[in-house]
Amino acid sequence: MQHVRLMLEYFHPWTNAAGFYLARAKGWFARAGLDVEIVVRDDARGDTLDHVMRGDVQLGVCPTRRVLARYETGEPVCGVAAVNQRSLEAIHSVSGRGIARPRDLCGRRVALNPTKRARALLADIVRADGGDSDTVKLVDAGVRELTFDELRDGAADASFGSYWAWEGVMPSTLPDVQRQVWPIDEIGAPSYHSYLLAVHSRWLAGNAGVVRRLLTAASHGFVAAHADPASVLPLFERVIPYFPRTTIARSLRAVSTTWLADGAWGRHDASLMWGYAAWLARHGIVRRPQAWSGAVTDAYLPPHIARAPEKPSMPTSPRALAYARP
Repeated sequence: MQHVRLMLEYFHPWTNAAGFYLARAKGWFARAGLDVEIVVRDDARGDTLDHVMRGDVQLGVCPTRRVLARYETGEPVCGVAAVNQRSLEAIHSVSGRGIARPRDLCGRRVALNPTKRARALLADIVRADGGDSDTVKLVDAGVRELTFDELRDGAADASFGSYWAWEGVMPSTLPDVQRQVWPIDEIGAPSYHSYLLAVHSRWLAGNAGVVRRLLTAASHGFVAAHADPASVLPLFERVIPYFPRTTIARSLRAVSTTWLADGAWGRHDASLMWGYAAWLARHGIVRRPQAWSGAVTDAYLPPHIARAPEKPSMPTSPRALAYARP
């Protein structure tokens, strides 16, 4: 049995890792000869990709942008599977603030982690709806994601960057009808794979069989979790017991809609990769958008895996996109 360490993308496990946990619980990793240890990062030692490149872990779930940016600087990183087939970020607000569409953010306080990428995305969204992005008042929230209750209490008028499939379903004293959740890929931002599974290219070269077996097992895990999200609920009650059962269940139902394309998990969509890379280049975040094709590969994914029927587009808040486009 080969021991492999797989690092998740966030400070704690969350429902986006369901396929990995299910593949382990069902014994699919073990039958592939793999002892997969699922870990989270020590932020004092960098992000997940830092851990991968140092060899602290063999595989890591990483934002697409970081894989592309580091690849074009010459770092030996390779994305071997797309975890999500769309972006997860959203703009959140609450009713009663006069914010009914993106251009209403003009003159309002929007909390976000003010990275170059986040500021560019927000500006494009506001401009796409005819607003003046220079008038949006940015509130530096760092890595914190404001809750709906904090927005209600005046911490900001809206937040940018929270996930519609996680923070968007968190418990709140506000009923769903008073929450506004706008997935950014539906209001003017490019869509993209939110997360890729990445490895160090040199480790990949010496462990191609390991990666193939792991991705085959993970594929079965994500397909099965997509078909029956509730089946994964007991696993998350063990690894994140501090979140309410209803929150985990709602999040599983929502995020499971992002895992598959044409019934399969892991494929990199060339149109998503190119479109996002081109957008990043326009904003000076990467320099060579065409380099995306060397940064990722589908070569280690199983050619034929069990497929499940596609679900309808993800469920969002009843208030999502409740504005008329011009």
